[in-house]
This record gives sequence, structure tokens and C-alpha cells, in this order.
Amino acid sequence: MIGESTPRPDGDAKARGRFSYTGDLWAPGLLWCVLVRSPHRHARILGVDAGAAYAVPGVRGVVTAADLPAGACHGAIVADRPVLADGVVRFAGEAVAAVAAETLQAARAGAAAVLVSYQPLEPAVDPEHAFAGPPLHPDGNVLRHIALRHGRPVRVRRDGTPVEEVVVEGLYEVPAQYQANPATDAALALPSPDGGVELHVATPYPHADRDQVAECLGLPAGMVRLMPTGAGGSGGSREDVGLTTVVGLLALRTGRPVKAVLDRDESLRAGGHRHAARMKYTHRADRDGRLLAVEAQIILDGGAYAGVSPEVIGRLIGCAAGPYMVPYAAVDAWAVRTNNAPAGAMRGPGAVQVCFAHEAQMDKLADALGMDPVELRLRNALSTGTMLTTGQVLDGPVPVGAALRAVAEAAPPAAPPAPGTLRGTGYAVGLMPLLGIEGADESSTATVRLDGGVVTVTCAAVEVGQGFVTLVRQIVDEVLGVPDAIVLQAGTALPTAGAPGVGRHTWLTAGAVEQAAREIRERLLAPVAARYGMTARLLDVRDGRIRSYDGLIDLPVDVMYEDTATVTTAGACRAPSTEPLDDAGQGNAYPAVAFSACRVVVDLDPELGTIRVVDVTGAYDAGRVLDPAQARVRVESSVAMGVGLALTEDAESVWAPPGPWDVPQVRVAAWIEEPQPGAPFGAKGLGDAAIVPVPAALAAAVRNATGLELPRLPMRPRDVVVD
Repeated sequence: MIGESTPRPDGDAKARGRFSYTGDLWAPGLLWCVLVRSPHRHARILGVDAGAAYAVPGVRGVVTAADLPAGACHGAIVADRPVLADGVVRFAGEAVAAVAAETLQAARAGAAAVLVSYQPLEPAVDPEHAFAGPPLHPDGNVLRHIALRHGRPVRVRRDGTPVEEVVVEGLYEVPAQYQANPATDAALALPSPDGGVELHVATPYPHADRDQVAECLGLPAGMVRLMPTGAGGSGGSREDVGLTTVVGLLALRTGRPVKAVLDRDESLRAGGHRHAARMKYTHRADRDGRLLAVEAQIILDGGAYAGVSPEVIGRLIGCAAGPYMVPYAAVDAWAVRTNNAPAGAMRGPGAVQVCFAHEAQMDKLADALGMDPVELRLRNALSTGTMLTTGQVLDGPVPVGAALRAVAEAAPPAAPPAPGTLRGTGYAVGLMPLLGIEGADESSTATVRLDGGVVTVTCAAVEVGQGFVTLVRQIVDEVLGVPDAIVLQAGTALPTAGAPGVGRHTWLTAGAVEQAAREIRERLLAPVAARYGMTARLLDVRDGRIRSYDGLIDLPVDVMYEDTATVTTAGACRAPSTEPLDDAGQGNAYPAVAFSACRVVVDLDPELGTIRVVDVTGAYDAGRVLDPAQARVRVESSVAMGVGLALTEDAESVWAPPGPWDVPQVRVAAWIEEPQPGAPFGAKGLGDAAIVPVPAALAAAVRNATGLELPRLPMRPRDVVVD
């Protein structure tokens, strides 16, 4: 039932290591695929010689860009990424060729035997330098620039006296961060008798992937059938269809099934990580602590190809000033191509980076004003009816103040500081635009079938570990009183359910399932209600019983299914309409916005620079908690990601995700359940909003303990040693 914790149907198999991921799939006559990758960040390809690879016993095929249709490129928004590098490589790890062989060992040996001749070129690794550097693509290096201008500078008070400004500035940096999903990217391709190909892929985007693969292979979309299989996590990654296209090409060339599984190093080098960001901020406030202006210049490193960078900039710009009322804002945000690995849409895309900066600025302002940092935030907090700096009026729930008060008033951790350590406490508040933005026409469909009391739900939404299957079963139980619905993934056999992330499936696909289930409920309850001279809407299905509003009817739910043949209905749910931002970054671009607040307590050893996170307490704008256990898991995973970004992870130099010993027990001070208008059951997605304030609050806690400015993440021991 909605509002109750329900065991995940895949939980036991995953916990015991029995769950089948894409990398576990097999087919008779299977060939293994290994990619040949560039060691250079930037180089011209002078030639590819596969002769020695064919001499390796067991090698059955080698493909390069020459084996694909001319200009075969893919991309979530801009199709600028070649399936296999054609003439030039633009980042270290870019695929140049692929080998298929009878065994994995033979495929690796064949890949090592492929001779690629390179002419190294000067790489552009710093996005600031890439502005003026040679173009990496014909359309230049700037993927998107938004010059937001909102309001007017406040120079005088209402009584005509000049405003006395308090000004703080800061330069902040956030590194790239990898998702490090438990299962790496994998794909299995089987040639079809009609000359097409069947793909089994670890992807959350079956329709988008199918369309891009078909285009790159030069096939009609109907000849490419794609079935999502065990993904083993997503976190905003798995957007690169290059691997899927390559195994499909090799299957078509060899006439045999072909499988590829990336190892961890390949997965990290292939990209899809959080955008690295460099941010310069200026905040102005009056002596009473009222914000007057926020000015910022923000650069995201988009890497070698566009990916989702234009969309991330669109989300970031609405979050850049934080969840605060700002009379005047001037924010320039750029996403820039470089010769680094392509960036992706890791959880909380864009919002995490700017939250680190704007919350550090709020703490600086509080210090300059001699004001409590929580009070400063409350004094400027957004509320229902106020406006984002994009000019959009927030007409839904905006519980910024409630969330911040909840974490500020929560009991502190019971354990005292360890001897010889410094204790610090930090606060942060963040916001996250949900669903597709800037005019994205997003919808989802689902089919619900009832046959003899057994309910089967079919939809194209993909379970990647976020608990979507559990939610579907809860909706069916809530509406029809059937607790164990069968949930089938249709792949590309049904219309798209859209991508996961930023609350899409919680809203759109859940809405489609609810609509279809309610239609069946109305059909089945109508004859029951007619017997008692009332309408079906006056009956409720709960706990296996049908009850009327007045309590006079109390029947077992089985009476709904008497004399009922198979019933099948389809449901659809469409996102609220939005519009693109204009040249000044203004417009109603976001269907909904979620908020969260976080308090972090740390103990720091001033001599060793080691940081122990003692406590993380959060409050979350959930709309409605559909499953308490699932909600907590979403929050805990977001906290783990946030702790890693703040303390240990920098994808360009070291990958060191936090272990269980690094992440404390997470406390929830409040689930703020103000229903979101138009959303099924009033619920909002949790995962993206939950991570946004975590790195910022953790950094604030370390600053509170040390007095250091700490403008960069991660904060390593050498950064926090106190003399």
C-alpha cells in the first residue's frame, strides 16, 4: 500500500549475488567484444591497421569508423559523438576500433594487436582556456551560454536613504565525480533473421538508445529491437550508446551474438560523470541581512562531446542563487567542450555544484554581518508565491523554511567529540528542478491487465535500482487491492516511458499506472455499487476489503472479480507544460521544484587532517512519502554520494568512493509532506534533491571547525591541517 514500507522483489537476489545483470547474459555461439581506446587526449588518427589482429587465433571481426555510415554520431541532445573515432580522437579513452573473438582473452589480444598511428595534438583540458582555444568541433567549444538577468539593483531604501551594502566574494571549484555503478556498462547483440538486430542492454533509456543506434547503423528503427536488462545502478550515467552500436555492428557483420562488458577502468575513462565546475560569486546584502544581489560566473567542463550539458546548464541557472529571494541577479553560465572525458547527468546535475558555492557565500555573509547562518537563510528563504531568479513564480509547496528549521532544531549527536579533535557543524539548503525542463514534451504510458485476480503491469520504464517496480506494485495494491502485481518491462515494444531521474518515473510513469488501474477499478466497482444504489466513487478498496464511505458496505475484494473476464486498460501521464528560457534566462522552465536542507556534524583531527562525519540530519520536500523504507534508501545513497564528493572523489586525479565506514547513520528530521499539485499521490522524486545540500553542509562543518575558507572539493587531509 502507498505510505507503507514494502520489500523489494529484487532485494533478496541482489543481496545474495543471484541477480542477473547484463554482463551475466549468454547466447549460443557468443563472441566477445573488446574496444581499442586512444591513449591520447587529443590526436589525429593517421591510420588503423587490423592485419595483426586478424592473425590472432579466435578473432572473427574488427570494425572501425570506416565500417559505419558516414558521419555516424550520437548524443542525447546534440549528435556530435562518433561511435568510433573518425579522423581525430578528442579524449583519452575514446574508442577507435572494436574486435570480436571467440573468447575474451582472444578479443583482448586482438585489440592489443590493432595498430593505430596517431599524431598528438595540443589538448584543451581547462574550460577557461578552451574559450579562446582552437575549436574542437566545427560549431566551436561553447556548448551553451545563459546570461541570466533578473530584476534591478537595489541602491536606496523605500525611505530614499542609500542602502549600506555588505559584499562577500568567492571562487569555488567542484571536481568531476563518477557514479561507479555496481555493474559496469554491458551489451549483448543478436542478429535477427530480417537483417536487423536485437539488443539486450544495461540502459535506462531504451527508446532513445534504439533510435540513436538505428541511425548510426543505417537501419530503420523497426529493425532494431532493444530490451533493457539488469542495469546495476544508473545515477545519471549510461547515456553513451557507442558500446551498444558497436556490438550491434559486429553482430550484423559476423552473423553471431556479440557481447561486451566494460571493466571498471574502461567505465571510468568513458565518461558520463558529474560536470567539474568553476564558479565565481559575489553576494550583496543590507545590514539587516536581506539579500540585494547575486552575481556569478559559472563554467562547466562538458568534456569532448555535448552529452546533456545544455540541459544541465538549464537546470543549474535556476538554482544558481539558491532557494532565496533575490531582487537582482546577474549570472552567466557556460558549458564548454574540452579534451576531457564527456560529462553526464549525475544525481542532482548542476544543482550540487552551485549549492556548494552559494551556501559558502551565505556563511560568509553571516560572518560579515555577525548573524547566525540559519537565521540569515530563514530571513531570505523562498516561499509559495515567491519567484526564482528565472522569473518563474513558485505556486506549489516551497517548504524551505520548514526544512531548515527541522534540521536546526533536531537534537545534536549524543556522542561527544573524540579527544584531540575539533567539532564543527554546518548547514545548507538546496533546490532541484524536477522532470524535463524548458519545453520538454515528456509523457509516459502503461498497460494494466487483470485476469482472474492477477494483475500484470507492462510499461517501458526501466528498473535500475531506484525501486520503481516496488512503487508500481504499491500503486496497484492501493487502487485495486492486489498486493503482488507482476511488472513486465516492455523495452521498445510499447511507447516510451521517458528516462529515469529527477523524479520522472515517480510522477509520469506512476501516474500512467495509477490512471490505468483506476479505470479498471471503476469498471469493476460499478456493478457492485449499483447493487446498493450508489456510484463507484463512494466505495474504497483497502486491506482486501471494499467499504463504502458510510461503513454500510463491507465486502471482500474478491466480489469485484466475480463474473469478470480479462480486463486491460492503458494509462498515460504527461508532464506539466513549460517553456524555454529566453535570452535573459527568464521563463517558466520548470514543471516542479523540490527542496531539501541538511545539517552535518564532523570531528576533525587538526594534526592529521582526517575528517570523520559524525552526523547527517536532513529534511526533505517529499510531497508524500510513498514508501518510507525506499525513501530512506534514496536519501542514504544521496548522502553517500555527497560525502564522497566532499571528501574523497576527484575523477581527474583519484577515484576513491566512500566506504561504509565513511558514511554515518543518516537521520531524517522531517519528511515534509505537502502534496505537489498534479503529481500522482502528491509525491515528488527524492534522490536528486536529497544530494544537493550534502557537500555544501559538510564543507560548512569543516570550515566551522577550522576557520579555513576551503573553496574547493574534495577536502583532503592536506587541505584541513590546522597549524
